[in-house]
Amino acid sequence: MTLPAIDRRIQSLFPVALASFLILGTVQLVLDNMKINHSQIQQLFYSSVGRGEHRRQPVVLSKEDRMEEGCNVFDGKWVLDNSSYPLYTEESCPYLVKQVTCQRNGRPDSLYKNWRWQPNGCKLPRFNPKKLLEILRGKRLVFVGDSIQRGQFESLVCLVQSAIPDDKKSLERIPPMKIFKAKEYDASIEYYWAPFIIESISDHATNHTVQKRLVKLDSIAKHGKEWKKADILVFESYVWWMYKPTINATYGSNGNVKEYNVTTAYRLALETWADWIESNINPQTQKVLFMSMSPTHLWSWEWKPGSDENCFNETKPIQGPYWGTGSNLEIMKIVGDVLRDLKIDVKFLNITQLSEFRKDAHTSVFTERKGKLLTKEQRSDPKTYADCIHWCLPGVPDTWNEILYAYLLQDYRNFVPPQ
Repeated sequence: MTLPAIDRRIQSLFPVALASFLILGTVQLVLDNMKINHSQIQQLFYSSVGRGEHRRQPVVLSKEDRMEEGCNVFDGKWVLDNSSYPLYTEESCPYLVKQVTCQRNGRPDSLYKNWRWQPNGCKLPRFNPKKLLEILRGKRLVFVGDSIQRGQFESLVCLVQSAIPDDKKSLERIPPMKIFKAKEYDASIEYYWAPFIIESISDHATNHTVQKRLVKLDSIAKHGKEWKKADILVFESYVWWMYKPTINATYGSNGNVKEYNVTTAYRLALETWADWIESNINPQTQKVLFMSMSPTHLWSWEWKPGSDENCFNETKPIQGPYWGTGSNLEIMKIVGDVLRDLKIDVKFLNITQLSEFRKDAHTSVFTERKGKLLTKEQRSDPKTYADCIHWCLPGVPDTWNEILYAYLLQDYRNFVPPQ
């Protein structure tokens, strides 16, 4: 199939952009079947504790915590809300890395922090850190993926940490993991570096580069042993696959390295992941979610015809229909196919479209590279140095976590356990 001219142009530019900004990783370590009972304002729900115990802790849900039946939380618009957002600040969260603290790094505008995602026809529950911590009591929530997923991990840590006394929380770095512990809840929120989900030569937490990719399409056991006892697993893998249209990989017993089309390799990798899920996850006690791709905003001509810039200096979301060519629909279809064939229910959180609108929310030139903030000279050259892949915090990943929180809230049943 012959690619349109713009697609060929994008294919030639994408590797350059990805190589520039994914190197940051070397120095940093859907909602469905949602039922609402309108007759009761408050109901008492209970969650079972993992890690070998079966204590039950009350989680009180108000009417506002419930989602209307049939609401598509991923279909909506961004609404300016500077009275309620952001949900935390850079100053209030000591766990943010320099890569994402855009305001502290010199970004002059702050409106990007004040947008609230408003689904059409319903509302997301207001995030309540204590309620989430109660849901997570005695449990491990593990984010698995690349630096985009690390941003979502840091976002969730910032969203809950203010509800925990200083001496009752901690953050440990045990490569390839980061582990945030809420001690009085016996709960942890964790991040596991696995940019391809399956095994690869890029699995070292700091010594890796997107320019040298070799994946093991049928190997996942080394990673899986660290995930097996998690209570909630949230997976994501996309942007590292997109460096080039082809990727070197091994598959099968002979171990020979072969060049694969990326979409073919991605399907094989996801099938390996699916086999692991079916063999190792108990759907009665564990939950698995898969995040859709995080969009990039590398080329301004896509939302501003005739221009030749990127996300730098963008201060407002895109209005109206928009889908950037950096978000691969074939990859999206592969994820849908694999999840549909799974014998275990995996929730697909389709955050791509809502994030597509947020050309204004990337770290741009207000970030670091190789562990150092960009210099004045580098910032003056945004076409070379603006990072239009990663997101500022507070920012868009907070909304992803509000959606994750809404899903976890709805996963309770209206019963009171026997006394």
